[in-house]
Amino acid sequence: MVGWSLPSDSYPRVLQYNKTCEQKLHRMCCDGFCSVAYKMETKGTDEVEKLKSKFMSAWHNVKYSWALKSKTAFSRNSPVFLLGKCYHFKALDDESPTESCTAETLDDDDVVTGNVDGFRRDFTSRIWLTYREEFPVLPGSTLNSDCGWGCTLRAGQMILAQALLLHTLGRDWTWSEALTLEPLDTETWTSSAARRLVATLEASIQGERAQATQPLCPAQGGAEEADSYLREAYHRNIVSWFGDEPSAQLGIHRLVQLGMTSGKQAGDWYGPAVVAHILRKAVDEAVDAMLKGISIYVAQDCTVYSADVIDSHSGRMGSHSDPQGLNCGAAPDSRAVIILIPVRLGGEKINPEYLSFVKSILSLEYCIGIIGGKPKQAYYFVGFQDDSLIYMDPHYCQSFVDVSTSDFPLQSFHCPSPKKMPFSKMDPSCTIGFYSKSIEHYERISNELSKILQPSAKENENGLSSGTQGEQGQHRETLCCSDSSSQYPKTKKSPFKNDCKQCMRPFH
Repeated sequence: MVGWSLPSDSYPRVLQYNKTCEQKLHRMCCDGFCSVAYKMETKGTDEVEKLKSKFMSAWHNVKYSWALKSKTAFSRNSPVFLLGKCYHFKALDDESPTESCTAETLDDDDVVTGNVDGFRRDFTSRIWLTYREEFPVLPGSTLNSDCGWGCTLRAGQMILAQALLLHTLGRDWTWSEALTLEPLDTETWTSSAARRLVATLEASIQGERAQATQPLCPAQGGAEEADSYLREAYHRNIVSWFGDEPSAQLGIHRLVQLGMTSGKQAGDWYGPAVVAHILRKAVDEAVDAMLKGISIYVAQDCTVYSADVIDSHSGRMGSHSDPQGLNCGAAPDSRAVIILIPVRLGGEKINPEYLSFVKSILSLEYCIGIIGGKPKQAYYFVGFQDDSLIYMDPHYCQSFVDVSTSDFPLQSFHCPSPKKMPFSKMDPSCTIGFYSKSIEHYERISNELSKILQPSAKENENGLSSGTQGEQGQHRETLCCSDSSSQYPKTKKSPFKNDCKQCMRPFH
C-alpha cells in the first residue's frame, strides 16, 4: 500500500532513532559524569545531588531529541476527523485504486483538491507544547527540564491551549504560516554534542554555566488587515501564557507549583485526572483579564452536573480570580466553561467496545481533544482515521524560548507532522475535554452527548445513560458510572470504569 506523509521541508529535520548511537552517547555522557563527579567528591552531598540532577537532565535532552518516527501514512479512501472537522484526501476526479497518498504527491494539484492542505493547515495551527530544556529551575527542585516526566502536563497544556484558541479565535482560525512552517533548528546529536553536554556540567560547577542563544523571528513584511494583526496578537498571547518561565500563568512552573499542593513534585509522573485539577486551579487563579472570562469544570465520578456548569457560565461559582464574586452582577451567561471529564475506558487495557464512543466524541465540534496516551507515555489525541487515533506528541525535547519578548519565534510551538496509533494501544486512563461558550452552547453539547449515550435496548445492556437526577434534584449528564453502582446492572459490556486510583494512573 502506498502511503503519504508531509513533505520533508515541512517538518523538523530530525534523525531516525538509532539505538546504537544512543548507547554510545550514553556511555560518553556517563564517562563525562564520572569525571566530573570525581572532582566533586570533596564538595559535599548537596552539590553531588545537584550534579546528578543536571546530568539526568542532560541525558534526557539527548534521549528525547531524537524523532522515533517522522512519517505517518493516511488512507485516501477514508475520512479524517480532526477536532470536529472532517477532511477527505481523495480528489473528486481521482479514480486511482491507491488507498493512501505519499509525500511526493502532496504538492500535486489533484491531491490539494482532495483537501490535504486543509487538514495540514488545521493540524499545524494547533498549539504544540513539548519537553523543553534549559529553562529556569522548577519550584522545589534543581530541574531545568521536564524531559522524561512532564508529558502529561504538556498534553494538558495542549488541550487547554486548544480551548483558548476556540475562546478567542474560533474553530475556523488557522495560522497564516501553517503551510510555510520552517523546519526546527535540529542540531545533529553526535559525539561533539555529548562532549558539549559534559562541558556544560563542568562549567556549572564553577558557576560559569553557558547561556544558550535564541534565534530571532524575522520581522514580517507587508501590510495586513487590522483583523489579521489582532488575531495574530491573540495567537501570540495564548502561546506566551504557556511559556516555560515562572511568570507564565499556565506554564509548567505554575503547574508544578500547583501540583505541590496535591503532593506532586517536579520530576514526578502525573495522571490525566490530576492534571485536569491542576489546570482548573491554574485558570482559576490566573490574573490576566482574558483568562477571567473562562473557567474549568472538572467532572466528579464521571458525572457532569448541569446546574454547576450553568453556575460556572454565570460566574456564580467561587474562584480565586473573583474572590468577592464581582462577576455575579454581570450579565448571565458571561463566562465560557471548559469541561474536563476524567474517565477510564477499561481495566488494565483499553476496552474495544469504546472505540465508537471515542470516535463520536472526537467528531463533535465542541470537543477540544483527549489527554491520554499509551501505557507510560502521554499524548494529546485530536482526531482519528478508521481505527487509528491522531495525536500530538510532547516527547520531543526543544530549547527554551523566552516568550517575554515581543517577537519570540512561534515555529517550535506548532507541529506540521501528525502521528497515528491504533486505538487498541490506547491507555484506558484519559481525560475528555469540551469547550462551552455559553449556556446555549452547553445545551447543544448536552443534546449531542445525549444522542451518543441515548438509552436503547442495546445501550441499556452497556449501562450507559444520558442523564439522571442528583440527590437534590439537580439534572446531571452522566457519561459513565462505576461498576459498583447499583443504578446499572453489571454486564460483560460494562460502562467506563470509575476507579479513582486507576483514573489517576500516571504517564511518563
